[in-house]
Amino acid sequence: MSLQLGQIAPDFEQESTEGLIHFHAWLGKSWGLLFSHPKNFTPVCTTELAEVARLKPEWEKRNVKTLGLSVDPLESHAEWAKDIAETQGHALNFPLLADADKRVATLYDMIHPDSDPTVTVRAVFLIDPTKRIRLILIYPPAAGRNFAEIVRAIDSVQTGDRAKVATPVNWQPGEPVIISPALTNQQAKEHFPQGWRELKPYLRMVDLPD
Repeated sequence: MSLQLGQIAPDFEQESTEGLIHFHAWLGKSWGLLFSHPKNFTPVCTTELAEVARLKPEWEKRNVKTLGLSVDPLESHAEWAKDIAETQGHALNFPLLADADKRVATLYDMIHPDSDPTVTVRAVFLIDPTKRIRLILIYPPAAGRNFAEIVRAIDSVQTGDRAKVATPVNWQPGEPVIISPALTNQQAKEHFPQGWRELKPYLRMVDLPD
């Protein structure tokens, strides 16, 4: 059975470019972004890993730890890291799991046999500090991920948790959000004393304070 939103993310121990990772302990009280790569020394993965490294300040702002995975051995990761730094201008600054035995890939259902039985798809799991899975994205091996969208999605999830709201289509931080239909107007007044715009009884837009 595949993993679903709200479930506890499976714990594991696996070697990485920064030593043995005991996943839940490594996460601590941080959010986690676990993402897989089909294979070392491939062009799309090379660009993605560099982008994750470049975005380190953004992950830190959001209390997110990033953890990559590839089903290749540790020695191969070390050689590939040199290529990433040389061609992309950003060296790895986060651990990359060496999942050669595919234990973690199997645990997280990252191998889709009808796509390719030998490598992982481009899976993304956002995990909150309680170790629950909050977001799952699956891309095919040939499609590079949009990490700007992943950052935006993290902002949406974290804003929803913090303010008890939902975010509308194409939402960006600082834009109006949606008051939950579960809140009555009286309850909404307590949560949002700044007031809101009611487009429909079920669609109430509110600006959050900075």
